[in-house]
Amino acid sequence: MRSATIVGGGILGLAVAERLAREGRTVTLLEKEDRWAAHQTGHNSGVIHAGPYYAPGSLKAEMCRAGNASMAAFAAEHGIPHEIGGKLIVATAEKELPGLDRLAERARANGVPSRLVGPEEAREFEPEVAAVRALRVETTGIVDYAAVSRRLAELAGEHGAELLTGARVRRVAVTGAGVEVEHDRGTSRTDVLINCAGLQADRVARLAGIEPEVRIVPFRGEYYELKEERRPLVRGLIYPVPDPDLPFLGVHLTRGVDGGVHAGPNAVLALAREGYRWSDIRLGDAWDAATYPGFLRLARRNLGTGAAEVARSFSRTLFARSLARLVPALQRDDIVRAGSGVRAQAMRRDGSLADDFVIQPAARQLHVLNAPSPAATSSLEIAAHIVAAADGLD
Repeated sequence: MRSATIVGGGILGLAVAERLAREGRTVTLLEKEDRWAAHQTGHNSGVIHAGPYYAPGSLKAEMCRAGNASMAAFAAEHGIPHEIGGKLIVATAEKELPGLDRLAERARANGVPSRLVGPEEAREFEPEVAAVRALRVETTGIVDYAAVSRRLAELAGEHGAELLTGARVRRVAVTGAGVEVEHDRGTSRTDVLINCAGLQADRVARLAGIEPEVRIVPFRGEYYELKEERRPLVRGLIYPVPDPDLPFLGVHLTRGVDGGVHAGPNAVLALAREGYRWSDIRLGDAWDAATYPGFLRLARRNLGTGAAEVARSFSRTLFARSLARLVPALQRDDIVRAGSGVRAQAMRRDGSLADDFVIQPAARQLHVLNAPSPAATSSLEIAAHIVAAADGLD
């Protein structure tokens, strides 16, 4: 592979572009927005994950463990604000202890530095936390992923990559000589197409003549933040024991690199692929999601959970109540609305969720169809994996 055209200017597309350009390949990166990291990368909570959640042996587990180290090293090398302060995963009731114990086992299997602690030791880390028991994960950190993305773009450009914003892809044609990609800034001709389009990844695959093995269904995660005077209630990162049947980690508290404390996210169906508010509605997107058999099957299995998430979306009182399970001192008036993010949840027709990364190859093409959290943490490692896979397409 001498040349590649990459679709998508989030952290993953930029990491792939930087790696290919550094290796001396001819690289064109196409981003439809006017800036880098405009969607998933620029709207997450900035956590460098350590990997206690993921199935041992999965790509997620392997790449998260390696990515935890490589992302921290990249941030340190390039002067990007970050901190490795650890986190607590908290069981607030006896019924959550089996789930916490399973997480502790997974953490050990994945080589994640962690240990179970009792309530007294948990309060040494987080004095205001309510814990029957907690898992202390030592290597979880925080970073500014938008800053990481900007630096990756700078490095890719320094190595000769052509980086185009405002370049929505309109047509893809595979020929005997390579791949022709028409976009709003012109036409790119290349050996291999690499699709890192995130929320639009399945649609880019179809544009290229590929039937994707999963459908992207967008879920909006809404955040609050603690008022400045209440930030001392949280020192670092506090997470609940997650529901094992859902891909979301539950509403949690995260002190960011700017000193602010984010609370969230919840998870509700977004009415547009890039719908950051209830008022963001694209009828085609909403229809695609709401009528997809996989989503309908998932919704039927989780009616109660879904209703609770929607109710919490509209109620600051309910949102605060969820946070108070972790930190009882938190009250409704301690939080204010912050931004939202949209997760590209890959789903199959049977209603099952794609748990691991999904990378679908085709002739002269590689489509990254599922790269959810911890994709930002693991982006440098996933980029190496993608480059190796793309080389194998020759």
